[in-house]
Amino acid sequence: MSARTVTKIVKAQPTSDGAGVRLFRTIGSPALDSVDPFLLLDEFKSEQSNDYLAGFPDHPHRGFETVTYMLAGSMQHKDHQGNEGNLVAGSVQWMTAGRGIIHSEMPKQDNGLMWGFQLWVNLPAAEKMTAPRYQDIPPENVPEIITADGVKIRIVAGKVGHVGGAVRGIVTDPLYLDVHVPRDISYALPVQNGHTALCYVFVGQGQFGATDTEPGQQVVAQQLALLSDGEELTVKTENDSVRFLLLAGKPLREPVARYGPFVMNTREEIMKAFEDYQGGSFLH
Repeated sequence: MSARTVTKIVKAQPTSDGAGVRLFRTIGSPALDSVDPFLLLDEFKSEQSNDYLAGFPDHPHRGFETVTYMLAGSMQHKDHQGNEGNLVAGSVQWMTAGRGIIHSEMPKQDNGLMWGFQLWVNLPAAEKMTAPRYQDIPPENVPEIITADGVKIRIVAGKVGHVGGAVRGIVTDPLYLDVHVPRDISYALPVQNGHTALCYVFVGQGQFGATDTEPGQQVVAQQLALLSDGEELTVKTENDSVRFLLLAGKPLREPVARYGPFVMNTREEIMKAFEDYQGGSFLH
C-alpha cells in the first residue's frame, strides 16, 4: 500500500472565539487558512473557568457543518428550532447547518477541566441550502477498537476495518478517528486514497508518515501534520505514547466564499446569507 507522509507541520495558535473562550487554532489560522474540505480546527482545553464560562452564545451558521467532540467537561446545545442536548466527555455532535441555524453552546459546569475540539467541514454547493440536521452521539455509542498491541481507536466517522463510525450519511465521506498509540509501537491506519488527510496531536508525541526507508516526522502535542496522498499512515512511538485525531475527507474543489459564520461559493451568496439572517428568515 502507498504510504502517506507528512508534508507540513502547523503549530496551534492561541486565540479566542465566542464570548471569549480560550482556544488553540490550527486550521483557520494565518498559518493554515483551510484544507479542503476542512475549514477550521480548534482545541479548547482549560481548567480555568474564566477561559470557557462565557461560552458560545446564540450565533448563526449557513453552508457548512460543525463537529464538536468532547474529551472532558459538559456543554449544553440549544437552537432556534427548539432542539436541545448536552455534550459530555466522549460524546460528539455533527451539526449540518445547511440553509441556516441559530444556536448556542454553553458550559454546563462552573469549574474543572473543559476539553474538546470543534471542526468545520464544508458542504458542496448542491448541499449548502439543505435542511439543518443533527447527529448527537452519546459516548457509549461511539465504537471503540482496542488492538492486541493496546492501540485504542474511537471511530467518530468513517470505517476501520469492518467497524463503522457513529456518524453516518455525510457528503464528504469523512474519517474522524481518536487514536491512542502506546509507547514502543508501530501501527498502520488505512486512509482513503485521494482524500485530504491530516493528524492533530493532543497528547504525547510520535513519528508520523514512516515508510520502509524513512522514519517519519516527529509531531508533538498541539501540532497538526498535513499528509500526502496515499492509502496508509504509519505512526511509530518510542519513549512516549501519542494520542491524536486522524481526519480525512473528500475534497470538494469548489470556490469558497467565507465571512464569519457563513461559508458559501460566491460573495453574492454571503451577502444573501446576511440579508436572510438580519431579515429573520433563518427562523423559519
